Amino acid sequence: FFLGSKLNDEVLKIMPLQKQTLAGQRTRFNAFVAIGDYHGHIRLAVKCSKEVATAIRGAIIQAKLSVIPVRRGYWGNKIGMPHTVPCKVTGKCGSVLVRLVPAPRGTGLGSAPVPKKLLNMAGFEDCY
Repeated sequence: FFLGSKLNDEVLKIMPLQKQTLAGQRTRFNAFVAIGDYHGHIRLAVKCSKEVATAIRGAIIQAKLSVIPVRRGYWGNKIGMPHTVPCKVTGKCGSVLVRLVPAPRGTGLGSAPVPKKLLNMAGFEDCY
């Protein structure tokens, strides 16, 4: 499948990193970029580089090359387009635990700002 110009990207965070060397500190930049089409395709990418612009560009390219489809579902009646997660989903990475629960139409996304951006880019409208 070809998504092309449908994909929208958003820089979530630019994080400076420093490494101590004999001559002093070497600064690099980590760019976190989310890319999605608001209709069931999403990807989050991280890229590190000496310059901010290069890091952002590299993260966008990396995200576009590895876009994944996301399954969406209904809560209650199957009328209209899918709007929520199909079932309760739990994900864990490190110490962070994320639990997505289906919600009725019109509820909105009940989460913190960054996960809300990612869920919105994936095409979810309602989720607890």
